[in-house]
Amino acid sequence: MPETKEGMRFIQHEFDEAIAVQQAIVESERSLEKDHPLPNARQALGEMRGVDEQQLRTLKDLGKRFGATGKAEEVATGLGELAKETRTSAEGGPESEQYEAHAVLLTMKRKQQDSASAVAKIAQKMGDQELKTAAAEMHKETKSSADELSGLLAQLAVQLASKGEQPQARASR
Repeated sequence: MPETKEGMRFIQHEFDEAIAVQQAIVESERSLEKDHPLPNARQALGEMRGVDEQQLRTLKDLGKRFGATGKAEEVATGLGELAKETRTSAEGGPESEQYEAHAVLLTMKRKQQDSASAVAKIAQKMGDQELKTAAAEMHKETKSSADELSGLLAQLAVQLASKGEQPQARASR
């Protein structure tokens, strides 16, 4: 039977997961920054990585209050393994594999965005202004970078779709 996570144990769990996912984000950005087929994506990933490395340090510092160490549980383990698998396939691989690794990175960013929003609300309920401010800032930065990654992913999709055999549009009825 799964362990019940409530109160401070739930908060610790949230920080453990956030730390583990943030580490996977940084590793994915580092890998994609080298191999991404879009030059503007490589530049954006480098800029994001600097912000995300700082967010990782902040998560670790704030998580210490709750006993969090970055222990990867179900969600973080699954995302981390998927990120590692797609990064491995993408390194030196075809652009379609870069697309997959990019999509997984975007998924992790969206996960962090949701977590940061929840932590901000928890912090508000606890009356912890420092934690609320940090979580709100992480939410804002993560949303911004996720939106940018989404646009870049669409650019890469168009590039991939434009190569090779061209799809034929079907007439609508």
